[in-house]
Amino acid sequence: MRIVPALILLPLLVLGACSRSNDVYEELPNSSLAGAPRADVPESRMDAPIARAVTIGEDGPRMDACGTIGQVTRAGSGGLALHAAPFDDAKTLAQLPDGQRAWVCTRSIDQRWLGVVVPQPAQDGAPPVDCNVASPVSRKQPYAGPCPSGWIASAYVRLIGG
Repeated sequence: MRIVPALILLPLLVLGACSRSNDVYEELPNSSLAGAPRADVPESRMDAPIARAVTIGEDGPRMDACGTIGQVTRAGSGGLALHAAPFDDAKTLAQLPDGQRAWVCTRSIDQRWLGVVVPQPAQDGAPPVDCNVASPVSRKQPYAGPCPSGWIASAYVRLIGG
């Protein structure tokens, strides 16, 4: 007797699961205001404003904010691209020449990208800018300047200190 009600309910459950998925998509709100217009989705990540801040302080409050120094190698004539995020198609922020040094602060999960802070050379007799990464910070946090930061391919960086 218990098997008969289950056999009757099974076709109803199967039919209920066959609803069109885009009906649900169209009913989802795009913001906290229900009924707000849905934003256009870019065709690729390259069109989207993707950026991921470099994290400093990953080694803890007793270690330097960025504990390693790396040097760009085999960058070629155009230099090594400094990206806004750890992706090949992320926005290029700058080109780093062969020999350029950078503080290595973090790595991507797959180890293909290094989050770096690029020190700036001294200009007009002034001392070099302190990037504020050679001493400890109280907690892990996004780097906020004053030096340029971003992501470079780890295959083109030789670790030289730290």
